[in-house]
Amino acid sequence: MKNGLDFLNLLNCDVSLKILKNLEDPSDFVRFSAVSRSWRQFVIENGLLKHLCQRMFPQLSRVDHVNELCGTAKGHAEAGSSNFMEWEALKREHRVYAFFARGCLSFALRECIYEAIIASSTDNDPEEGIPNTLEPRDRVGRRASYWSSKGQSNPAVPETLTYRLCADLCVITEINIRPFQAYFQIGKPIYSANSVRFRMGHVKSCMDNIVKESCQDCGNEKFAWTYTSQEFPMAQENCLQNFRLPEPVLCIGGILQIELLGRVQRQEMDSLYYICVSHVQVVGRPLSPAFGIQTFEHSEKFVLEALSYEQPTSPAQSSSAPSLQMRVRDLEQILNLLRGNVVNVVEYGYEWEIEDEESDEEDEDEEDRE
Repeated sequence: MKNGLDFLNLLNCDVSLKILKNLEDPSDFVRFSAVSRSWRQFVIENGLLKHLCQRMFPQLSRVDHVNELCGTAKGHAEAGSSNFMEWEALKREHRVYAFFARGCLSFALRECIYEAIIASSTDNDPEEGIPNTLEPRDRVGRRASYWSSKGQSNPAVPETLTYRLCADLCVITEINIRPFQAYFQIGKPIYSANSVRFRMGHVKSCMDNIVKESCQDCGNEKFAWTYTSQEFPMAQENCLQNFRLPEPVLCIGGILQIELLGRVQRQEMDSLYYICVSHVQVVGRPLSPAFGIQTFEHSEKFVLEALSYEQPTSPAQSSSAPSLQMRVRDLEQILNLLRGNVVNVVEYGYEWEIEDEESDEEDEDEEDRE
């Protein structure tokens, strides 16, 4: 304010708002609010940080209201004049959106999948189930690790893989998918999809019911989607393929679904088309435990809750549930081999008779002695 002049007083409110709404960095509003008490009041009264967050993430237009459940919340439960209550509500909204904008840009990037929920179809469950896609390796011991759809004569039949993320609110930046190469089949075919598309949203009904039911249209019936991506082409290559979203997307409700569109590989054995995935990785910024949501039944609206204003620490990847599940599965396979009471071991998709091999070796020894 040169020579004591305040440009907010020189310009009308609409012009000032038009100028300030062009700011794209939340820190600009922090610096602007620190200039004077009147500038801070202008930012709060006009909800400029809320506007910025909605511009960054259009999904926030579904917010009905915000709550503070942490120690800094004050005023909203006290009696007072309507002007006082309105001002306290505006300040609360300002605090929540200010920290939300900061978290979306500064919280640590990490793997966001918590668990695999359901696949639209599975050829051999659980050997070829969706939990295998959490394993980064395509082989675990003697067994191939991958998810496989059921075979279809029509290559246009799609498939879906649905996952629960590690937080109800996650800012997702990219999804990585590795198609599976059947190294145990002639020609080592790669069962990729023709293209992929991603959906994000929240559960409509009980999670237990979703896991028990497996149907092609389960995504439309059991989930409410708040975002659907464009379609991305997938290469028929045995590598972790990166699908970076054009802009970071706020996943509201912690559910992500991968749509696998079109089949490109026919299996020689039955002349049916399959899609197989070895590994799925979702990268983003989980916003918990700082933020949570409360959804309304039969409504697209939700409540944005500030649970803490502390910067969350990055959890060790080794303590995540998927990693523990992988370790348990590895240990089970090692124990089975050490016990020596395993009858059959599935290797490369085929059964390997341990007893038969041992008997063959005994027969060969007897022949040598003769």
